[in-house]
Amino acid sequence: MFNAVCMNYSFSNKVSGLQASAIREILKFTAFPDVISFAAGNPSPEAFPGKETAEITAKILSENPAAALQYSITEGYSPLRGTVKKRLISQNCFSPDIDEVIIVSGGQQGNELSCKVFLNEGDTLICEAPSFIGSLNSFKSYNVNLCGVGLEDDGINLNALEDTIKANPVPKVLYVIPNFQNPTGKCMSLEKRKAVYELAVKYNFIILEDNPYGEIRFSGEHIPSIKSLDTEGRVIYVGSFSKVIAPGIRVGFVSAPKDIIQKIVVCKQVSDVHTNVLGQIICYEFMNNYNFEAHLEKIRTIYRKKCSLMLSEIDRNFSGKISVTRPQGGLFIWASLPENADMMNFCRIAVEEYKVAVVPGSAFMISEKDKSSCFRMNFSTPSDEQIVKGCEILGRLSKEMFG
Repeated sequence: MFNAVCMNYSFSNKVSGLQASAIREILKFTAFPDVISFAAGNPSPEAFPGKETAEITAKILSENPAAALQYSITEGYSPLRGTVKKRLISQNCFSPDIDEVIIVSGGQQGNELSCKVFLNEGDTLICEAPSFIGSLNSFKSYNVNLCGVGLEDDGINLNALEDTIKANPVPKVLYVIPNFQNPTGKCMSLEKRKAVYELAVKYNFIILEDNPYGEIRFSGEHIPSIKSLDTEGRVIYVGSFSKVIAPGIRVGFVSAPKDIIQKIVVCKQVSDVHTNVLGQIICYEFMNNYNFEAHLEKIRTIYRKKCSLMLSEIDRNFSGKISVTRPQGGLFIWASLPENADMMNFCRIAVEEYKVAVVPGSAFMISEKDKSSCFRMNFSTPSDEQIVKGCEILGRLSKEMFG
């Protein structure tokens, strides 16, 4: 039996500063069955290849179960690595003479291990503000000097970026999500991608390019990755199958110069030895023995329809004082309230009184103390009926609060 009073724990510096987010008090309502949630970041269940995955899994476990159930090499399932390399070569994101690929447990691990490889405590990492909360927490766990740079409609503010670089000499890493950024849905222009790379060359830092949404562009023209512009081996490119096959299999990849991948391999061996082998084989079989391109087009069609529906319902219902991004891909719409509006109060009332959940913008800032008048809406997870009803409810609330 434990005594009534337990010992005091002395946590490491890496985790002692990490706190449960204040927005959890809002997001906990999303578990209630009567709440319409626009707060998730999940792919649509309609997009999962359930039938194909069942066929592939049955075949693997009946014909060669040991291949999926035994330990494997850290670098990843070799046939899948070969498939990923071929695809990346076609996208100019892999140079066979310079680069290597490692399969990781989702893009999140790729970002975290890249941080582990390069950043010492106190080193400067620059990122977009707002940015993906999962990556921000990874960076914070290494006690880095985390600096945020605001976004414009076509991506990161270049003047502010260079000012931040000059104010924090010798930044180690710049983290960006150029395609349909989480949370804003914004896409970095080709001109800015080139300029960001030029700054990396000028000031000698690494670019960590996170691209989980690039394959689900459903309108507009393809824009080359920053990795495709790399001539000096200073871009780490992280991709994922979470949004294009299924997030539960936890399979992603990193393409980077061989010396970097070698260090990531060692760090991954310490972390989890290797990525889920069954998930890796499922990805390989689905990409090579089924019509992967048709599957991608199916996903794009689903999200094009859902995004268009949400935007049309926002236009129909929301106060004219609220502006929103109009993404050409990804999963998210970013809504901006009037400048002096109480965003947290709007989000709290929306979920507690009106039963519609959105994510407060402060969740994606470098610090939750940073001001935000925005919130994120997800269009991939809710049903069409929920999108229509939820936007009507939020619209009514927005007009009550802002006119």
